[in-house]
Amino acid sequence: MDIIFDCPNCQQELVVDSAGAGTEIDCPACGETITIPRQSTKAAPEVAPLTGPVNPIAASAAAKVEKHLKVPVRDKPSEPLIKQTNAPAEVVAKGTNKKIRLHTIRHATCFESGHDRFDDKVTEFLNEVGEANLIGVHTVNYTYVDIASQKMLSDFGVLIIYRG
Repeated sequence: MDIIFDCPNCQQELVVDSAGAGTEIDCPACGETITIPRQSTKAAPEVAPLTGPVNPIAASAAAKVEKHLKVPVRDKPSEPLIKQTNAPAEVVAKGTNKKIRLHTIRHATCFESGHDRFDDKVTEFLNEVGEANLIGVHTVNYTYVDIASQKMLSDFGVLIIYRG
């Protein structure tokens, strides 16, 4: 059976097992050292028998706290919270009618007849895109499972960002 009592310092309601009667504890709310009484100073709450499905959210203590919130009402459309910035001059000069695109060239896919053609494939693609449409070239490292050997292998590649 539990002992139900209030902290004499902060009035926090506490519930302790009856085995702890007469011992000193620190109040979890205020930290004051208090002695647990021998018997409950409050009556145990009566539990009503369940008569149907109980909504745990509606039965919680938080649902019983009444909150008075005000929703702002506006007579005109609200202003945007995030404003779009103007495009930089260099982007306008390159032409904004083209979409930004990505192309990845992996080193592992550039072997033909036992020859490494990675540099040739990257050069070919960059010539197709043209220097005016090139935004950036970035190296990438990646790991993949080689199906034949069932091993994790590391490799590299190139990520090309361009307008096209």
